[in-house]
Amino acid sequence: MRLIVTDANIIIDLAAGGLLEEMFRLPEVEFCVPDVLYVEELAAHYGILPGLGLKVLPQPAESVEYVMRLRQHYRRPSTNDLFALALARTLGCALLSGDGALREAATRERVEVHGTLWLIEALLDARVVLVERVAVAYEAMQRDGSRLPWDQVGAQIQRWQSRSGAKG
Repeated sequence: MRLIVTDANIIIDLAAGGLLEEMFRLPEVEFCVPDVLYVEELAAHYGILPGLGLKVLPQPAESVEYVMRLRQHYRRPSTNDLFALALARTLGCALLSGDGALREAATRERVEVHGTLWLIEALLDARVVLVERVAVAYEAMQRDGSRLPWDQVGAQIQRWQSRSGAKG
C-alpha cells in the first residue's frame, strides 16, 4: 500500500468536483494529512474524511523542528503546508499539492510531489472514474475557482476521450 500526504487544496478541489469519495477508492493508495492541518483547515467542512479513509497523523517532535527550519527558507507556503511537506519527508512518501510555493519547496527538499491532474490521471488509469465524469468534475472545479492549469486539463480530457472513443 502506498501512502501519500495531501494538503488541503487537493481535498477542496476534489470536493468541488464531487470526486472526494472516488479519491479514497484508488487501489493500493492511502492518503494522510498532518493532524494540525486537519484540525485547522479540514475538520469543520470535511469531517467525513476519516470515515472515507483519510489518515490523520500526529507530528513527531522532529517534524516540528524541521518545519521551523523550513520556515526560515520558504516564506510563501503556509505553516500547515510545511507540516504536510515535513510529514511526507519524514514518512518518505509523495506529497499531493496544487500550491505552487509548496510544490517548489517540496522539489527543493527532494520530496516527490504531484497535483490534482496527477490524481485524476490515476483515477482514470484505475478506472475508478470515467472521462465523462472527470470532465463534469473539472467544470465544477473551475466554477468553484480552482486554480488548475486549464490548458493541461483540456489536453488530459481530450487524450482520454480519444482513448475511450468518448465524445466531449
